[in-house]
Amino acid sequence: MAIAATAGHDPHHIGVVIEHPGPAPKRVVTGFGFWIFLLSDIVMFSCFFAAYAVLLNQTADGPKGAELFDQRNVAIETVCLLLSSFTCGMASIAADVRNKFWFYVSMAATGVLGLIFLAIEFREFADLVARGAGPTRSAFLTAFFTLVGCHGLHVTAGILWLLTMMAQVFAKGFRADIMRRMLCFALFWHALDIIWVAVFSVVYLLGSAP
Repeated sequence: MAIAATAGHDPHHIGVVIEHPGPAPKRVVTGFGFWIFLLSDIVMFSCFFAAYAVLLNQTADGPKGAELFDQRNVAIETVCLLLSSFTCGMASIAADVRNKFWFYVSMAATGVLGLIFLAIEFREFADLVARGAGPTRSAFLTAFFTLVGCHGLHVTAGILWLLTMMAQVFAKGFRADIMRRMLCFALFWHALDIIWVAVFSVVYLLGSAP
């Protein structure tokens, strides 16, 4: 319903027109609600970052980050995840123009890059445990495994979500509800990339300082 206040009806003669077109579109409401979820997730990661910063030097006479981290592997992980953010964006564009071929190609590339990231991270964790630097070795390693491992679990959930989106588009096409889910998936995946940049900077760069 539109309410118009014109010079003839407005005692202040300001000629302002105020319109109330009704409730926001479902896509906007869904995106806003998912942003609230992402903010809660970011609060959780902030707590993990704070714990890591406090426990960084609590090594219990064990190895420090500079002795443990392989910067080459971390660089490969970072490149894979940043590239996956680009391919995820391409998938979103393909979905917007209803191009199934490029949607599948882009989503598959995103999934493969995410799996490479997880494989490198899993190998890093296995190597640390084999060297006696598991999460129970010191408070520093507990904080490290918790922070980095939690991010890895989110990436795993994102890949499962990605496969679900591909199956839904294959079965039902680009319906409005599926497009809203695609919007939420893209927000989730890009948020994981932003969090990883923070992990890379705080854990692997600053944490590797002698």
